[in-house]
Amino acid sequence: MNKINTILAGALAATLLCGSALAQEVTLRIHQMLPAQATIPAKAIVPWAAAVEEQSGGRIKFELYPAMQLGGAPPSLFDQAKDGVVDIIWTVLGYTPGRFPKSEVFEMPFLVTTGEATSVAFQKYVEANAMDEFAGVHVIAVHTHGPGLFHTKDPVNKLEDLAGMKIRGGSRVISDMLGRLGAEPIGMPVPAVTEALSKGVIDGTTIPWEVTPSLKVAELVKNHTGFSGANGLYTQTFGFVMNLDSYNNLPDDLKAIIDANSGVETARMFGRVMDAGDAAGLAIAEGLGNNIITLDDVETARWKAAAQPTIDQWFTDMDGQGIDGRALYEKALALVAAESGM
Repeated sequence: MNKINTILAGALAATLLCGSALAQEVTLRIHQMLPAQATIPAKAIVPWAAAVEEQSGGRIKFELYPAMQLGGAPPSLFDQAKDGVVDIIWTVLGYTPGRFPKSEVFEMPFLVTTGEATSVAFQKYVEANAMDEFAGVHVIAVHTHGPGLFHTKDPVNKLEDLAGMKIRGGSRVISDMLGRLGAEPIGMPVPAVTEALSKGVIDGTTIPWEVTPSLKVAELVKNHTGFSGANGLYTQTFGFVMNLDSYNNLPDDLKAIIDANSGVETARMFGRVMDAGDAAGLAIAEGLGNNIITLDDVETARWKAAAQPTIDQWFTDMDGQGIDGRALYEKALALVAAESGM
């Protein structure tokens, strides 16, 4: 009889353990605005999710929803994560103007070098200076893209050529810069660029090379203008963040797996993927025989001078919010220089 009781107790314990393990399995939904084949969705988010799934022994699973499949517009993504509509989002921080004022410093003209170096610098900067802007979510990583440049129907060989052109800008800061450079800035999320170019709503767009293939930009315009020197015209900032309850409700061992795939090295991976995407996008434009312009040092210096008022205005805006923008800008410059080996 005791032997039977022992067997029954063992079976019950095994059942309870099995039930406990099953209870710890979780499926997380990732929502973002670009097509599944775009650079970050295909080359960063998918590998990241696969690594987490593998390291969790399949206890964490993901459902991927590209191109706003779960509804809403790109500017709503951050709140979708914060409010628990979805578990994880990837978005452009600049889609919600004024919400991330301290993070905006990385959008300043001629600060970006490469996607990898600038992403690592941005992650370190946010961890030290701007985590309060992400209250209500769990930050997996933040990052940037590589150097942004112009893609236009008519060539831009000098500053004056930009005058009056309707140019898409992806954030408040970038649109301010475009206006000071002489363009007519048109704000819109990146998924809208293809239709806007094809219908003549805009004459050109500011985006990095990496996003041009998924938007068919090299087929829609034939002129691309970049700048000499280590620093590109601009970058945008991105957040890969998780609903706080979705993170807190994980058992400690699964939290540890998310944590091991967060932070500086994840930011580095996302930035490195952006750099590889830049090379691929440039190769497509070259293969199409497009007009690829790199402004020389003298002309680039003219653009830097013309863009400086955007930086000065940001300092003034930050002063109005009780934020020492100049100090933050110097920190950002130093971090980018250190990570870029400058």
